[in-house]
Amino acid sequence: MDYDALKEGLMQAIPYNRHLGLEITEIGDGEARVRLHEAEHLNNHVGSQHAGGLFSAAEAASGAAFVGAFAERLGEITPLAKGARIDYVKLARGPIDATARLEAGKDELLSRLDDDGRVEFPVEVELTDGDGNKVAEMTVDWHVKKNA
Repeated sequence: MDYDALKEGLMQAIPYNRHLGLEITEIGDGEARVRLHEAEHLNNHVGSQHAGGLFSAAEAASGAAFVGAFAERLGEITPLAKGARIDYVKLARGPIDATARLEAGKDELLSRLDDDGRVEFPVEVELTDGDGNKVAEMTVDWHVKKNA
């Protein structure tokens, strides 16, 4: 799988993420990392990364992890984020990395997709600062269905 091409395609496909300056730094089979760079216009009233930016970075990472796992089937499915839960652990200062991983195995998810025509699964995301401190954690629930 050409993960570099996937990364470039995702960077171009979602204008909102480009607007925030999100950068997909890694993508693989069911895992991905997205960087939220530090910029004054992304800060909140206390000078740390805004909660909306953190949420967006985590959601983007979860989507990239999903794409990495389902890359060979993207033409035959429709994915949607169904829900998300985030916990902000500490003030997020500086560049933030959102690291996402599918908890379920790719083969299991594809089997369920083939059997049922749809599959739902969580993607866990951890957000860390430049010192490796966890600043937030998020779970994104994905719903994927086969196209008619």
